[in-house]
Amino acid sequence: MSVRVPLSSGYVNGDVSFWYRSAGLPAPGPRLDGDLQADVAVVGAGYTGLWTAYYLKRARPSLSVVVLEQEFAGFGASGRNGGWLTGDLAGSHERYGAGARRLQREMYASIDEVIAVCERESIDCDLVKGGVLNVARTPAQAARLRDSVSSARSWGIEEADLRLVDPADHVRVAGALEASWSPHCARIQPAKLAQGLARAVRDLGVPIYERTPVTEIAPHRAVTPYGTVTAGHVIRATEGFTARLPHLRRQWLPMNSSMIVTEPLPAAFWDEVGWQGAELLGDMAHYYMYAQRTADDRIAFGGRGRPYLYGSRVDARGHTHEWTVEALWRLLTEFFPAARSSSIAHAWSGVLGVPRDWCSTVHVDRATGLGWAGGYTGHGVTTTNLAGRTLRDLILGEETELTSLPWVGRRVRSWEPEPLRWLGVHTMYRLYRAADHRERTMPRTSVLARFADLITGH
Repeated sequence: MSVRVPLSSGYVNGDVSFWYRSAGLPAPGPRLDGDLQADVAVVGAGYTGLWTAYYLKRARPSLSVVVLEQEFAGFGASGRNGGWLTGDLAGSHERYGAGARRLQREMYASIDEVIAVCERESIDCDLVKGGVLNVARTPAQAARLRDSVSSARSWGIEEADLRLVDPADHVRVAGALEASWSPHCARIQPAKLAQGLARAVRDLGVPIYERTPVTEIAPHRAVTPYGTVTAGHVIRATEGFTARLPHLRRQWLPMNSSMIVTEPLPAAFWDEVGWQGAELLGDMAHYYMYAQRTADDRIAFGGRGRPYLYGSRVDARGHTHEWTVEALWRLLTEFFPAARSSSIAHAWSGVLGVPRDWCSTVHVDRATGLGWAGGYTGHGVTTTNLAGRTLRDLILGEETELTSLPWVGRRVRSWEPEPLRWLGVHTMYRLYRAADHRERTMPRTSVLARFADLITGH
């Protein structure tokens, strides 16, 4: 590790994520022990699987629902993300078509739904609805920021939902030229939400079989080394780990995202930068960042590191390359020079699922009983809640406002075979990094970024 990056004496790299550090990793629950029959089998105990089980069991207490998890509940992206309960859509409004306005409103409403469930189930996950600030630090980023707000108006996103603001009136980011503000975002502590949901699901009588990897999903059955679950519906809720399942390696690309977190910062720092609330912070770079002020006064700061491993492999333990740690620290201290007096307490990585068109989908096939939701492209904390409620209605065969949303039943072509997949993703991010560098002295978006968008369909 370069001496330019100060590491705390208790620095940890990987070990799932910092979010488990205070309480420790949970002891996995019991494995499946033999064959089992159920009405619904949910594969994956992340947010999608837990929300689905929660809403199904509350709607129909008589249903037998089981959850199968290869590690422990919240092991994947649900226990590693940046803690953004955001109303942003995964993907563009244009690709969802005419129903995008309704989908956007449901996303906004889903934030308040999560808040309501946390209150009802006494889930303490450091949740504060403090809004989100996106900053532009170059003229090209400022132009994109203005365009994004203007485009949002055409999709029914009003001034109260998103507006341009003076960055000096909010979190003071060094070099910020312009900023936008939306109230539709809340901070959470991801692992606390995952563990709280798991408890609520178990309290409803739903068993979560942990240390139980599913090796095959087929109509009406989920196969594990310890037994087969036969069910009327089998729901795949595996997000970034989907590529591990047979015949699904090219469905959703497992994209790595990495984070660092500082040691607690003193009150003088927060006064200096004006970060007095629980606002979330993002930017308009192509190689973008995301950050939160944690409940114990740290900065959790994330972005793309080494975005993709050849063959859709996944580093399950969350180890982060030194180059990525250095890049994140450099960017954090560019945003907040006063943070240079701090040090990094933890670094980790996780994977998110990326469909070929970068838009989420939810689906249930009534003939086979197979269903899935995912492809959240980094917007999963909120989208999983909407997915869980939508899967509930689809499984129960109810036609509702949720089942008519434009992401229901979307079909997207698979990613290209290797080595094209690896070349495409890595070329995209090299171009984005180069575009960000060029845009330091450019008034408009670099052609390199536009070319990167064309390569991957972003």
